[in-house]
Amino acid sequence: MAVVHHTTLKPSKLELLTSWLPTQPWYLGTGSAPDLTKAGGFRLDDPDGEVGLEFMAVTDASGDRPVTYHVPLSYRGAPLEGGEHALVGNTEHGVLGRRWIYDGTHDPVLIAQLFALITGKAQAQDQNASEAVDPSVTASFTAATTEASVSGGSAALALVDVVNGPRGTDALVALEATRHLTLAIHRMLQPQREDGTTPAVTTAIGHVTAGWHLPDGTPAHGPFVTVHDGAPARTTA
Repeated sequence: MAVVHHTTLKPSKLELLTSWLPTQPWYLGTGSAPDLTKAGGFRLDDPDGEVGLEFMAVTDASGDRPVTYHVPLSYRGAPLEGGEHALVGNTEHGVLGRRWIYDGTHDPVLIAQLFALITGKAQAQDQNASEAVDPSVTASFTAATTEASVSGGSAALALVDVVNGPRGTDALVALEATRHLTLAIHRMLQPQREDGTTPAVTTAIGHVTAGWHLPDGTPAHGPFVTVHDGAPARTTA
């Protein structure tokens, strides 16, 4: 399991996101700079131990009402080849030195491990503690598929395309080059209904749900990712 270093980041993740979020087509801000606080999330482990993988929830209080965004991030010790367009920024880590932080939806390692989580081949890790599973994160994959397609989790997966638009981000992936799925990244987090249902989940063939905190401190739980057959199931551009 990955080690969480409790050390300094200069600039911090929130400082980098304050500049980056307004450049994204799904950001709902109205012109003023984001006013961000960390609201929750979880981590995944890279089996090779090279890339940090975090699914962060941040709340922006700059508008008329707070909005909580889901921002998957990958942390690398060297640039991601061909990933210049997905770079959130660079930071100096107090233990690991210079780090390249990317929008993780464009990082093949993050997408592979996300699919491993969805198919039960990986476990979500606590966002703030080392060697600690986060049991509040749930995932499922109900689509009929061959065992070969999901065996080994990430081994059969290839990231084909990423579509980023005003309603969120869709990552198109291929399984064994014979089947395509869309991992729909929910950028604006919405809590489940009182009866525990969420429309986006009930129409999906797989999902990841996780928790965060509302601005008043109330815990919330809802979908971070849903899975759909074929090409993007929703228009994002």
